[in-house]
Order: sequence, then structure tokens, then C-alpha cells
Amino acid sequence: MSASTMSPIVELPRFAATAAWADRIIHAGLVYQMDGSVCRAIAVRNGEIVALATHPDELEGLIGPHTLVTEARDLTLLPAFCDAHEHLIEAAKNEARVPVGDAHSIADFLTLVRTAVAAARGDEWVLTAMAWHESQLAERRLPTRAELDSASPTRPMLARRGGHLAVANSAALAATGVTASTPDPPGGSIGRDGAGEPNGVLEGSEVYRVFALVPAPSRETLVDGLRVASAQYAALGVGAIREAMISVPELGAYQTASESGRLSVRARPMIRVPDNIGVDAAVSLVEGLGMHSGFGNDWLRVWGLKFVLDGGVEGGALEQPYANDATRVGHLIWDVDEMFAVCRAGVAQGWRIATHADRALRAALDVYERVIADAGGLDPGTLVIEHALLSDQAQRARAVQLGVPVTVQHALLWNMASEMLTTWGPERTARVNPIDAWLTEGAVLAAGTDMARPFNPLTNVWGMVTRGTRAAGIQGRDHAIDRATALELSTVGGARLDREFPRRGVLGVGSLADIVAYPEDPFTADIDRLADMTPAFTIVGGRAMFDPDGRLSPRP
Repeated sequence: MSASTMSPIVELPRFAATAAWADRIIHAGLVYQMDGSVCRAIAVRNGEIVALATHPDELEGLIGPHTLVTEARDLTLLPAFCDAHEHLIEAAKNEARVPVGDAHSIADFLTLVRTAVAAARGDEWVLTAMAWHESQLAERRLPTRAELDSASPTRPMLARRGGHLAVANSAALAATGVTASTPDPPGGSIGRDGAGEPNGVLEGSEVYRVFALVPAPSRETLVDGLRVASAQYAALGVGAIREAMISVPELGAYQTASESGRLSVRARPMIRVPDNIGVDAAVSLVEGLGMHSGFGNDWLRVWGLKFVLDGGVEGGALEQPYANDATRVGHLIWDVDEMFAVCRAGVAQGWRIATHADRALRAALDVYERVIADAGGLDPGTLVIEHALLSDQAQRARAVQLGVPVTVQHALLWNMASEMLTTWGPERTARVNPIDAWLTEGAVLAAGTDMARPFNPLTNVWGMVTRGTRAAGIQGRDHAIDRATALELSTVGGARLDREFPRRGVLGVGSLADIVAYPEDPFTADIDRLADMTPAFTIVGGRAMFDPDGRLSPRP
């Protein structure tokens, strides 16, 4: 779908006066319903859209004594965005961690760590927020173990960068039992210096193992972090997040946040199945959850189970050797036979399953094919691939034939293109996220960001349209898609993946009132301005979640 092929404004039925007044009516310049239709007025009652009209006066019959009427004829409205793969729980944790995303040099980074060390009490570890990257630092490298030791000589501290790499100081290595004689774990690695001593860099499954030993934040800390972070996402026009990975205790924090009204966005969490506890324990975990996919309500609904098969630019399982190390092809975190056994148990319990497979697409599809055959067939969308950053035509065809949707995140290329160029080489970097090929070949896609911090969905749309990156210019221009398709993947796509379309993802009668408004039309604005556009307001479930100018407030 492109802006030029959007349906023209059509006459919609008029609505007669009724005693069932609307809670809110919005008169807009233009409303993209994302089903091919456009209109100019919306009526909301009890968190749902109850009427749409071409002309504002057609909804006058729904205005009662307590109806809020918002004049927004200078704004363009769309369904609020659905981020199909994002780590809201990590963004929540970041609120209580060292904000090294603000650092511009190693010196800045270490100053922030020292400040946190000075404020720490008891046996607290010092942890950095994970939403940072060495490309933001003047030195364009990771801090070293020795540098972290200088900032935190005795207190354990970890600088986690993204989900698959961390740098530890000496105290953290000692506390988690990492020594020169510690072997690399399956699916991970321990960085070493020339003498064979750990240099502090942890990758892949070793990151998960070490973090499992770090004291977890309290329930209240998590809940308050969800309150702050979810409001930040809403301020960027996000109405729903498919939460990419949580633990069972973290689901409890989500429930508390939802029940107490502290979530500003809808959440669809995936519960991680650990790879290092053995098949029997993993199956027991899945069978002991006492629920299955779909449990919850419109605000908080469990999406499914999450497996991490490979991960990270440094450790992802490639078909060909790394560009900067011909001896490496990465590694798989799961044994595929063990993963099959646990997935088989999961689908038997009614779970949908998503697998992180940055480049391990072939192995993930091998497992899925076995699971589908063992089950005698599964509904399309029961099994999902996360990322598939590198794919070839044969593997894309397999995914389509098996009915396996894929979530795509241009933001990963935007953020890590420089690193990919070094590690994978220019040819593979240009082929990252070939969204155009997936769509041409019939795949079901949904767009997300995977940034573990509030990230503007329009920056992600801009990237899908231009193939632009933060620091490495245009990569793979041939794989760009049109703007309307990118917007559709970011709204309708996520709702379909959650099996909630058309209740979500579109603005139609009966849809949830999740709405974002912009001062400029995202379908037609200059592409160079799109990446920095931010909303005038965001509504989720009929409630104003972001309204800096008070446009949604009652008027005197």
C-alpha cells in the first residue's frame, strides 16, 4: 500500500442522536484508518471507537453533556504504533541503572560509573543501562576490564551492551566464578587477553549465565520502571509493545503495573525458556506455567514462549565465516534436538513460540518443521522467527511455506551497521533485513525496534524507506520499501501477529481507541523530516497517555 493508492475520502453513514453519548469526539484534519479508508472525525466510548465520519458535524448526535470534543483539524491521526519486538522490561530496568547511553567518551562512561559506585550501598552490584553502543563513544570501542576496575575497584559491576554482550570488572568476574581456566560455555564465549586471562568481555550464553547470578531488582523497582518507561514509549506514539523476553517473576511486575494503572501502553510479553537448565527442567517450566498463549486482557496479554537460538553481531550463527575472522562462524545457543523437545511440549500446552534467530534461520526452521510435523500441523503464526537479519531465498521460501511469520527491526541495522561492516563485511551488511524480498515472496511480517529504550517508531519507518543508519550511511538501498508499507508493518502488522486485528492496528468501528496524532502527515511529509517527527498527542484505550499541550483536556 502506498500513499498514492490510499482510498479517497468516502461518505460514511451518518449517526443519529442517541442517549449513548460518546466519551470523546476528535475532529481531525485527516484520519488514516489503515484499512484503505480515511475520514475526519472519530467518536470514542468506553475505550473503543464507536463512530467515524467524513465531516465533523455528522457526529453531533453523539455529543452529550460530558463528551469531550477535541478540535484537531490541524493534525493527522493514525492508529498508535505497535512495536512487534521490544524490551520494555529492560527499558524499565534501565531507569535504575547507570545511564551510560548519555556518555560520549570512555571518560564520560567511567565518570557515570564512579558516581553510581559512590551511591551504592551494601552488597549492591553496579549495572549499566543496556541501551548504549560503543559507536556513540569517541573512542568507538568497549571499555576495558582495567578501565572498569579503575571506576569500581571492589564492587562488582557489569556494563551490558544490548542483549548479547557485556563487559565485567574483576570483582564481577570473581563473584561469578570466571577465571583463566573457565571454559567457554556452549553458545557463548569469554573474552581473553594475550595471556589467556579473562578480559571482561562476555558474549552469548555467558551473558545470560552471569546475569542470572546478579541480584534481581525488587518488584516495586520494576513496577515503577515500567510506569516511567511505558510513558516514554507512549510519548513517541507507541500504543502496544510485544515484550520480547521476560522471566516469570517479571510477569508478576507487569501484572502489578497493569492492575494499578501504571502502564501507558499495552503489553504482549513472551516468557523466556532458558537454554542451560536441561530439557526436563525446561519442559517442567513450560508445563508448570499453568496458562498458555492469550491469557490476560486488552492491556496485558501473554503472547507466548521465547527461545534464543543465537544472538548478537559478535556471536550470531553465520552460514559463512566472519569477515574479520575466518576461523569463526558463530554458535548456536540451543542444542536443536533439545529445543525441539521443549517446543513440542510447548505447543502441546497451547503456547505460541518465538525464536530469536539473527542468522540461525536455517536451524530455527529445521526445529519448527519438526514441531509442525510432530503436531500434525499447526495454525500459521503459532511459530514465529524474530529478526532473521540474514536470509536467502530458499530459507525465506521455507518460512512462507511453513506459515512462520517474521518480525523485522531496521533499528538494529540503524544502530549497529558500523559493527556489522567490520564483523560481517559490506556485502552481508547490505543484505541485512531484506524486507522487500520477504514481502515479494509472500511472508507475513511485523515491524519492531529491539532497542531496549524508547525509540521513535517513525525513525524506524524512515530507516525502512531509506535504509539509512546512524553512523554508516545507506546500507542496501535495493531493499528499501515504500512508506505506506512501512507504516502498515508498524501498525497492522503487529496487531495481526498478536491475533488482535482488527480490534487493534486500525481505526475502525469496534477497534480499541489507540490513536496517535501528528502536526504533519507521516504519509506525505518530506522523508528527511520523518525520522525526527514526534506526536502532538497519544491516546491508548481512549485515555490521554501523552498530551503535552493539553489538547485532550476538558475546555472551560
